[in-house]
Amino acid sequence: MRSLLPALAVVGLTVAPAAGAELRVSIELPQLSVAEYHRPYLAAWLENRRQEPVASLSVWYDTRMRNEHGQRWLKDLRQWWRRTGNAMTLPADGVSGATRAPGRHQLVIDAANPRLAALPPGEYSLVVEVAREAGGREMVRVPLQWPPTGPATSASGSSELGVVAVSSRP
Repeated sequence: MRSLLPALAVVGLTVAPAAGAELRVSIELPQLSVAEYHRPYLAAWLENRRQEPVASLSVWYDTRMRNEHGQRWLKDLRQWWRRTGNAMTLPADGVSGATRAPGRHQLVIDAANPRLAALPPGEYSLVVEVAREAGGREMVRVPLQWPPTGPATSASGSSELGVVAVSSRP
């Protein structure tokens, strides 16, 4: 099962198997003081313990370019591209989206969503990767348990990403 959720800012992640439960991901995109700022491309996905992709949650890229030309630079999201992106058909419904401005962004996925419903119980990582034209590239991994059994977890980037947090709520 492969799908991607775009995340270019702080994204909160909540996952729960019960009806009405949801996975919340919060992604923070920092405001950078640079001469030429371009909104970053972003990919968010879940990996199992062997670092194999199991669910694409979001992909943010320039969706408004003619002839889907914005997809040309998705390969700059190197890890995502190598693991799952080059095999995806884009735009992907519920996964593809436009780039986002600096700030905090939330991604909420219902546990009944096919991207999550088929996940067996176990340890996973939320991976968020960003790449920015005339800027840098960064990737952050946040561990999580599925179905959720503990408190929220988070990790911080050092330049292109701020705090990435995952939480669950029944």
